[in-house]
Amino acid sequence: MTYSLINTGAQNMKIDSDMLDYAIANRVNEPLFRLYGWSPACVSLGRNQKDDFLDREFLGANDIEVVRRLTGGRALLHNDEITYCYVCPQGDDSVAESYKKISQVLIDAFAGMGIHLEFGGERKPGHFDYCMLGSTGADLCYQGKKLIGSAQFRKEGYILQHGSILYNYDVNLLEKVFNEKVDKSAITSIKEIAPGLTKEELLQKLNISREIMQFS
Repeated sequence: MTYSLINTGAQNMKIDSDMLDYAIANRVNEPLFRLYGWSPACVSLGRNQKDDFLDREFLGANDIEVVRRLTGGRALLHNDEITYCYVCPQGDDSVAESYKKISQVLIDAFAGMGIHLEFGGERKPGHFDYCMLGSTGADLCYQGKKLIGSAQFRKEGYILQHGSILYNYDVNLLEKVFNEKVDKSAITSIKEIAPGLTKEELLQKLNISREIMQFS
């Protein structure tokens, strides 16, 4: 499996979309999975999210692109993180059931590293444009702090679930990008949980199953 697939935001979203269309066209029964990064840094907006909170001048000056995702939810800054994409048949699962089944793959993978994750709880009161500040049952947390934010899109009997695994973050940058206070008690990162775990080691450990196919 090739891990260090780094593309622009537009390229990454096209690959995810192509991955879903490939599964549909070929009626693929096994999950398709990929891990990837972004260059330059990029804000991804949820499918129906307004973008009026963005300071385009600031983003341009800091070489941060903007892209819109297939999936819903709130915006993310794809900078010092790892993104995953998982495509599989929808089957008879409800949305909540499918989130739990797919996210369990990540829970098991992180448990093998000694990092024990749990599903998020109820979203905190208030409006947040930054996805990581609100935790729902679709998200994964470590000791009550959000580490992985995920979202889904469904098409012709297939699910595309992708999400951001926060490796590290810059609070000042996040607050400037999203124009809101970032509560450090709400989020965590791999660097905080396991300071000695490099991004390369994390990518290797996330080679979670020989049965999971890579889309190429």
